[in-house]
Amino acid sequence: MRSSFTIAILVAFSILVGASLRYIHAASPAAGASSDDTRRTPVLIELFTSEGCSSCPPADALLERLDRSQPITGAELIVLSEHVDYWNHIGWKDPYSSREYSERQSAYAEHFGLSSIYTPQMVVDGHIELVGSDERRAIQAVENETKVQKTPLSLSAIHFESNNKISLHVETGPLPPYIPAKSANLFLAIADDSDESHVNGGENDGRTLKHVAVLRDLVPVGTVGRIDKFSRDTTVKLGNGNRGNLRLVAILQEPATGRVWGAVSARLSN
Repeated sequence: MRSSFTIAILVAFSILVGASLRYIHAASPAAGASSDDTRRTPVLIELFTSEGCSSCPPADALLERLDRSQPITGAELIVLSEHVDYWNHIGWKDPYSSREYSERQSAYAEHFGLSSIYTPQMVVDGHIELVGSDERRAIQAVENETKVQKTPLSLSAIHFESNNKISLHVETGPLPPYIPAKSANLFLAIADDSDESHVNGGENDGRTLKHVAVLRDLVPVGTVGRIDKFSRDTTVKLGNGNRGNLRLVAILQEPATGRVWGAVSARLSN
């Protein structure tokens, strides 16, 4: 027969075990809830670059690395290479360059109060600008933008049409309620997934240059307000430079400040 002392020890032990099991059971939902925090905030990184600029290849390589490795917890990096045309007069015409992207960069310069434009330049969410090869500052800028509430965007029902067209459905929520802007412009960016050139002139003569998410078209889709969501089926015509492997990026941008309030990316293979 067990002594009263032994019985007391067993009772105390069972109480401790029961309490421990109750603690583990209560803690497990909290651990599961923390996994919900893995949702990532989209952050748009635009790189203004040129194949005629000898300082640009390191920035091109950084953009590719950020896109591939996605190194920042809580951020989904959505990247675009935007090739400007103002380097084309020094011996090499960048085949991906456009006056439109030079003008877009000039508009950013006005927003930032810059007296001139330059390459390579990164613009993060239309809100922060920096030298495009500065990895430390780029990561800091992205980390800052992950703290900003964004408008949810989605792209769906994407497919190629005849006559070199793409049809898709784009949908967004309303603008964040705390911003003063009453509306923002919705754009669809069409970009080559990747490109490569062997340069035969200019500052990068003799080099083979690689690029990621090379912007080829930037198409206005509509206007998003502060109250109602935006939902639309749309069809866009591809330019002559577009190939089968594409990236589509929807961008919600405030016109007065250039601030990007939402972005989403999708890939499409022909």
